[in-house]
Amino acid sequence: MSRRCMIAVSEGSRTMRADVSKGFQFAVDEMKKFWEGQVEVMLPDKPDLIVVPEASDRYHHLMGEVRKEYYRTRGNQMLDFWKQVAIANNTYVAYSAARELPDGTWRNSTQIIDRKGNVAGIYNKNHCVIEETTKNGILCGKDAPIIKADFGTIGCAICFDLNFEPIRKKYEATQPDLLVFSSMYHGGLVQNYWAYACHSHFVGSICGDQCTIINPMGELVARTTNYKHIITHEVNLDCKICHYDHNWERFKAMKQKYGRGVTIFDPGHVGAVLVTCERDDMNVDQMLDEFEVERMDDYFERSLKHWAENQEP
Repeated sequence: MSRRCMIAVSEGSRTMRADVSKGFQFAVDEMKKFWEGQVEVMLPDKPDLIVVPEASDRYHHLMGEVRKEYYRTRGNQMLDFWKQVAIANNTYVAYSAARELPDGTWRNSTQIIDRKGNVAGIYNKNHCVIEETTKNGILCGKDAPIIKADFGTIGCAICFDLNFEPIRKKYEATQPDLLVFSSMYHGGLVQNYWAYACHSHFVGSICGDQCTIINPMGELVARTTNYKHIITHEVNLDCKICHYDHNWERFKAMKQKYGRGVTIFDPGHVGAVLVTCERDDMNVDQMLDEFEVERMDDYFERSLKHWAENQEP
């Protein structure tokens, strides 16, 4: 029943420049070489998921129609490159890039590629910066799909999305195991809040800035540094958030029985813990049910019902 997932994340590059005098295909080939080097660093840890930043194959000094001509030459070449990476290394890839649709409109998208090189799902950035549309013709997406992988479920967000409640609320309702955030900006503490509010592991691949992996309690568990611009880190997705109220003795009994088979992580101050099943022969829900541990969402729902039924006149 193991739901452990090794995640590899890269900051990409803001500094690459394309000599377009050599042709746009030369620029595409150079971009492919860059990502080949990044992947080479990731492979020793045999990742289950590779995550790259927003507009991962963009040259940032190319603007306007020149950028679009580069994109049109690129076409699906980088998508095909990532498909081959997925197949050759038995991994999923979250490939984020601008793409032109058959009707001539554009989207800023993250495509989830599965281990067989198939596109398992596509997320289109919901909240485009105004200039993305007015200057670059990129239309806003309207959906927040949950994409299935063999290790769990994935939700996506891109850059400016992080500022808006409507899309976050969708993920709060669906609670994907992983939130993949490909971006040009970091978002700071908002990353941590999204992880906690959505009860999801949060993976931030930020172009030219710190990449992060955050657990569902909003705690940073891995990050890039000024020295290391790629991280690989394993997370265990078999976990649930539970409140301390009414569960103190149940947590104690669970730990006494399962020892290293269960991790009960307390970040402090929020009155809740993250319970993670470390065993391969059962899952966290079986553990919680065995000891009649109430999940935090159920406790809060019960508390709201109590509030509604016991208000002052």
